[in-house]
Amino acid sequence: MLKQRTLKSVTRTTGVGLHTGARVELTLRPAPVDHGIVFYRPDLAGGPSVAGIAGNVGDTRLSSTLNDGPASVSTVEHLMSALAGLGIDNLDVDVAGPELPIMDGSAGPYVFLLQSAGIVEQKAPKKYLRVTRTVEARDGDKWARFDPFPGFKLDFGIDFPHPVFGSENRHVVVDFAEHSYVREIARARTFGFMQDVEAMRAAGLGLGGSLQTAIVLDETKVLNSEGLRFDNEFVRHKVLDAIGDLYLLGHPLIGQYSAFKTGHALNNKVARALLADPGAFEVVTFAAEADVPAAFQGWQLSAA
Repeated sequence: MLKQRTLKSVTRTTGVGLHTGARVELTLRPAPVDHGIVFYRPDLAGGPSVAGIAGNVGDTRLSSTLNDGPASVSTVEHLMSALAGLGIDNLDVDVAGPELPIMDGSAGPYVFLLQSAGIVEQKAPKKYLRVTRTVEARDGDKWARFDPFPGFKLDFGIDFPHPVFGSENRHVVVDFAEHSYVREIARARTFGFMQDVEAMRAAGLGLGGSLQTAIVLDETKVLNSEGLRFDNEFVRHKVLDAIGDLYLLGHPLIGQYSAFKTGHALNNKVARALLADPGAFEVVTFAAEADVPAAFQGWQLSAA
């Protein structure tokens, strides 16, 4: 039986928020069984909290923001993605600022931080959310869909009118029975276009963006001197974001998630649509480890 997981010890880091540009202190703390992922704002009076669930997502402009009363935490998707990729069910997250650190623009630094703290099993079975029938959401030519599938698989397409995005860089299929989150998804970085920077900053966004925190493109090329980490790093990062947004469902997902030109808003819209349809999913546990889908059997427990 696969069991719920949390951290072995407290771990801390600091960094800069991508959109606010503010320096942020982040502390990750072990949490008890069935606690879920809960964010705290110790810099605010009373240290208010907000649960990491899809129903608490508010602003989805270029990131996912959680809101509950006075507690608001933005850009949670990369940490949530790392937690999903490592199978961590329960965690308290102290964020001394309005936004999580962007680190290098990927989930890789969060994976390292979590593995360094160590991951431990808890005395309760892991719960999964299994899709039982198709649920779809659309926004113009953008769409996202859940389908029943005996594992965890993502099929993603993007479409940007830019010469760097060749046909081979616009689509990816990731089946976690065959692919490794840590090796093939976690290091894919967020990206942006120089021509959009001025508009973003006028809207109070992207203030912490740099070549150290994102892939930046001008009209013809990638400006980062080291180039890309993967040929299709752009669409892999969209998968990374979606994994984080979908972990706000509250449990690991057993199903297939297919999408075209999706972003945080559509990821959240279809997640809410799934949760609003009791006949479209069920929460399950497995008595025998052999019954657990192969997609969830490669998680590492010990510190890396």
